[in-house]
Amino acid sequence: MLHYNVAMVSEYSFHVNERFALTVAASETGITAVAFGHHGGTAETRLLAEARRQLTEWFGGCRRHFDLPLCLRGTPFQQTVWAALLEMPYGETISYLDLARRVGNVPRAVGQANGSNPVAVIVPCHRVINHNGGLGGYGGGLDVKRWLLDFESTNANKSGQLSISMEISR
Repeated sequence: MLHYNVAMVSEYSFHVNERFALTVAASETGITAVAFGHHGGTAETRLLAEARRQLTEWFGGCRRHFDLPLCLRGTPFQQTVWAALLEMPYGETISYLDLARRVGNVPRAVGQANGSNPVAVIVPCHRVINHNGGLGGYGGGLDVKRWLLDFESTNANKSGQLSISMEISR
């Protein structure tokens, strides 16, 4: 079972491809968590079914952006970092240093906020790398981060449309 910062309504685990299983959690107002692996789950709600569809499309190379309501809780600084991540173009990376400059803080703080992102893939924290080009860290493991970056790089020339809605709860 995942741990949440908001009252959890439901969660659902599923395979998005042969390599990855995800568990997605949602409140009544939006997606609250996406984590790699099976963490249990209840019945699939309409929102979770839509998240499953969009994530499966993304992992299938048919989607570059998500159109899902998000309900994220975090500090004001974490919310600022997560909002900046949502603006990151598909297939591109940014260094912790450059992201820190963009949000007006230091790289270590950005790394901690990035590491606290509860919604993997949808809020693309995997796109943040070290200033020297190294991967840095990733909650799903560095092999997963490398796979995600390689996957996006391979699919970056395909067409996609941006449509993201986000509700940040304080």
